Amino acid sequence: MIAFLGHIINREFCVIEVMRKKSIQFRQQGIPDVKDLKAIVCLRLILSAAVILIFIEQLILNEIQGCIICILVLLLFCVPSFIERHWNLEIPDALESVVLLFVFSSVILGEIVCCYQRIPIWDSLLHLTAGFISAAIGFSLFDILNRSEVIKIKLSPMFLVIMAFCFSMTIGVIWEFFEYFMDTLFNLDMQKDTIVHTINTVSLDKTVSNTVVSIEDIESVYINGENLSLGGYLDIGLVDTMKDLFINFVGALAFSFIGFFYAKGRCRFARAFILKMKEDSNN
Repeated sequence: MIAFLGHIINREFCVIEVMRKKSIQFRQQGIPDVKDLKAIVCLRLILSAAVILIFIEQLILNEIQGCIICILVLLLFCVPSFIERHWNLEIPDALESVVLLFVFSSVILGEIVCCYQRIPIWDSLLHLTAGFISAAIGFSLFDILNRSEVIKIKLSPMFLVIMAFCFSMTIGVIWEFFEYFMDTLFNLDMQKDTIVHTINTVSLDKTVSNTVVSIEDIESVYINGENLSLGGYLDIGLVDTMKDLFINFVGALAFSFIGFFYAKGRCRFARAFILKMKEDSNN
């Protein structure tokens, strides 16, 4: 595992070195509209160093799962550079920075540092960011098709936004599917439970006439004769799933609003989050 980590670290710093040299080359040549890579290089160095330190800590504590998570994060850090090199895409600094911070916050801070449990709004902030990013990526893909001279397609700004919004919501739904199956198959708790104080159900209707039975002011729940001392009823994931989807909806809607004005040529801010083909970005 240590040898594999060493290989990943070496690869990561090779990527960072290439980015640094490209940044110097761009400045020397005075190439216009090419992103300055200095900030993103510094960010990658800081985040990679933090992950490596946490890996060492997890190794000392003999937490194999934590070590695997750290290696996975370092691999994910390489994905944006891999996409740029092999798919001929230009990823804006702002978008790449948000993606790197999102991966670090959700996996390292969320799972290892336990921010999901310690900070109540942590999960909501990440789902909001995920909805925004997914909509930006979806918008970018359809925008690239719109600008392509090979593929004859021309979407109106409104239809472009609708497609980006639907793309983001689809990603959100697929993620909730993933959480459900991981909880079911591997006995995890990715769908965090919620304490509720009211239950409305037809399952308790003894007349079998589809009448809703309400149980209100629930203060305690007994399972196998043991009081769980929760102060209410333990909902197993449904409330969390619906909350996550709604927050994803808000994030997708936020970028869709921005993307619409970008497509109309009236929002320069959106450029910081939209992928482009490298030929287009140099024009």
